[in-house]
Amino acid sequence: MALPSATTPLYNHPLPDIEAWLRQQGCTQNSGEMHCWHTMRPGWEADIVMETDCIMVRYIGAGADGKDVQRVFKYSLSRQDLEEAIFSGP
Repeated sequence: MALPSATTPLYNHPLPDIEAWLRQQGCTQNSGEMHCWHTMRPGWEADIVMETDCIMVRYIGAGADGKDVQRVFKYSLSRQDLEEAIFSGP
């Protein structure tokens, strides 16, 4: 499956393409809550939730005090911008 251009806003991607992109990034989908994903990278891990109007990312234990760090990204950002923002880590 060929994804739309990386500069295309995520809201112009069909849902199967967004799911394929998340899998390509090494994310695993929660079988009980299909809009929830998880990724583990060296040094950090995160939960990614596809909300109605945004993507919420919770970096687990990434704060200076060991608390979670949460970031919210609009679907109007390009896939490339989201990839750089989300997967560069907390």
